[in-house]
Amino acid sequence: MMNLSPIDINGITFLSISVQLPKTHLLIVSNDKGYIMCGALDVSLLNEKLKERKIIAGRAVGVKTIEQLLNAPLESVTYEAEKYGIYKGMIGKEALLKMV
Repeated sequence: MMNLSPIDINGITFLSISVQLPKTHLLIVSNDKGYIMCGALDVSLLNEKLKERKIIAGRAVGVKTIEQLLNAPLESVTYEAEKYGIYKGMIGKEALLKMV
């Protein structure tokens, strides 16, 4: 099952995506500039092999719901996200607000 829905954070609309897969969930909250995602995100790949794409993204691990993703500290972020003031340990929704 897949769920797509708008989510409001401090008056700014983001898109939340939740995909139920066998034995796991894929969770993403995004806008047109960047996104945060569950542990399935490979930040090393984005930083190394896809560096030229300048992807703004952060990863939180151990989350099972969109609400947990929004409130979890980011375990890792891309180099491009750091340029926006997003850093490891920042809460997911705080990182999203820096992506506007």
